[in-house]
This record gives sequence, structure tokens and C-alpha cells, in this order.
Amino acid sequence: MNIPVRKAASAREAAAPRETGSTRVYTELRRDILSMVLLPSAPLDEVGLGKRFQLSRSPIREALVRLASEGLVVTLQNRSTVIAPLDFRSVPEFLDALDLLQRATHRSAAICRSEQDIEEIEATLGIYEKKVKLSFDNGDWLPIIEGNYDFHYRIAQAGRNQYFAGFYKRILEEGRRMLYFHNEFLFKSLGSTEERLNQHHREMVEAIRVQDPDEAERLADEHARQFKGEFLEYMERSITSKMRIAT
Repeated sequence: MNIPVRKAASAREAAAPRETGSTRVYTELRRDILSMVLLPSAPLDEVGLGKRFQLSRSPIREALVRLASEGLVVTLQNRSTVIAPLDFRSVPEFLDALDLLQRATHRSAAICRSEQDIEEIEATLGIYEKKVKLSFDNGDWLPIIEGNYDFHYRIAQAGRNQYFAGFYKRILEEGRRMLYFHNEFLFKSLGSTEERLNQHHREMVEAIRVQDPDEAERLADEHARQFKGEFLEYMERSITSKMRIAT
């Protein structure tokens, strides 16, 4: 009687896709980069990574190529690889671009979205809210970062403009590590709540659902400006906290 059960279990195991070595390296390094365990500009040594993961150089290089395609690592002229730098001097330019592209993509989504788009945006919102709860429960901001990226990019896709969506995708990708610092400050220093985060996104979805482009753009602008204000406040506090006052 036990034989069929064992066969069924074996069949399920055979059907489940196995994680390749390069995928495991990619997944773990990506998590370490986005959660700032690996800091910007830190070198990545292929030999050291091979020892860490007990793998040859080939899967290590495959993983680094994937990470480079997402802008998370950079290969230098001498062919060494480093974690992509974060230039905080360019933050004001980044925030201006985020605001402009977020307004454009969310306005376009309200005009061009289909019923299927709405269904998928709402599903992505549901997943985001689960990730918000997971982050609050565990103190790990990576689920929020990934959920926020998926939510806003799905809205951009509904706008039916590949150029807006493409540029916005790049902005979202570059902003993921900034969101780590932002979330640390938002939740630990400002005491933000799950409901506050979720409500902003729900309002955006409703504006897109009823096809109100002016409201969708207004909310997108407000969302971006709020992030800008909070992030700049974080930077200001981080700088002044390191100052010494002579007595």
C-alpha cells in the first residue's frame, strides 16, 4: 500500500524544476546586494565566490552576467567585477526622473488599460500587500522592495508605451537599493504603518480602474514626492548624525 505513495512523491520531485548552480548564486548574491549585505563598489572575486558556493567559475560567471543585466554589478576595464556603485550626488536627478516617469506611466495606464490589466494590477497589489506584512513581521525589507517594483512596473506596462515603460523600469531598478535605506528610515525612525503604505497603492489602482488620468497622475506625483522628501530627510539625518560638536 505504501508503494504508490512513494512513487507519487518521486514523480512530484521529478516534475519540480531543480535550481541550477548559477541560479543559486544569482539568487543569493542578488539578495545580498539589495539588502545591502554586499555594499556598493565592493569587489566580487570569482575565486572567492567559487569557494563560497562550491562551484566552478562557469556558473559563477553566468550569475554575474545576470546580475549585470539588472544593473546590480559592474565589470571594470580590467575585467574585475564590483557591486554597482551608488552615487548619492545624483540622487536629486534620480528623484526628478522618478517623479516625471511615474506620472507619465500611471497617467497612460489610466487611459490605455484593459480589463485584463486591471485584474493583473490588482493581483500584483495583493501580492505586494502580503510582502509588506512579511517585511513588517520579519524586519526584512527585501519583500517590500521586490513587491513595490513588480506593482509599479505592471502599471507601466498597462500604459502601452514601451519607451515610458522601459525608462521607468530602469529607474525602478536603480532605486531598489535606495528603497532599502528609505524603508529602514521610514519604519524605524518615522514609525510608518502597513496601512499607510497599502492605502497609497490602493488609491492608484482605483484611479486607473475608473480611468481617471488626472487623479492617477496626481497620486503618482504625490507618491514620488513623498518618497523624495523622506529620502532626503534620511540623508540629512545620516549626515548630521556623524557630525561632532566641540565642547
